[in-house]
Amino acid sequence: MANINVVNLGGAKVGEVELADEIFASEINEALLWESVKHYRAALRQGTHATKNRKLVSGSGKKLWKQKGTGRARVGSIRTPLWRGGGTVHGPQPRSYEYSFPQKKLMGALRSALAAKLADGKLTIVDSLEVAETKTKLYRTALDKLQAGKTTLLVESSRNLTEKLYLGSRNLDGVELVLSSEVHPYDLLRYEHAVLSKAALEALQETLKKYVSKRAQKEVA
Repeated sequence: MANINVVNLGGAKVGEVELADEIFASEINEALLWESVKHYRAALRQGTHATKNRKLVSGSGKKLWKQKGTGRARVGSIRTPLWRGGGTVHGPQPRSYEYSFPQKKLMGALRSALAAKLADGKLTIVDSLEVAETKTKLYRTALDKLQAGKTTLLVESSRNLTEKLYLGSRNLDGVELVLSSEVHPYDLLRYEHAVLSKAALEALQETLKKYVSKRAQKEVA
């Protein structure tokens, strides 16, 4: 197993943690990453688009002129789709774009996203994300020392999430805080750098090991 350095918020090394080979040493599945992002963005769509059909547009339903004898084309209503201002045929209506995505595929995409961050050198593990005071300035200083880049994803385990961490990081521009149990591959790909607490990394590894496919295990072997 490979090891990764664990640092404090000042950037100094305080230890090491083992990385599971079945998670970080396997091949990065780019197709699965694309599919997970597509699924995530589809669920974000509001789907509130709507067009007015024949019964919704304004106008009388009275027949404009008699059927025969006028020399003009027959017409039944001013709201006909054939006329300007008439109803729209088969136009978009409110709908949900969300669809099911297998949990095993989602976990596979999360594994690939973590491995990609490690390969790019954009993954930092800290012993704790806790600071002495609830001040945004302290977190900004810490991220600068960690060289976290312009956009950063902070990942903390649910049992270690504190009010100080939430309040201190929520106003940072380009920084988002998520729980290890709720992190999505889209989050890891969207932000330039990922900073995980040691507890969050251990929780993610424990969860992902249950979903690692036999194929990935063979690739490591």
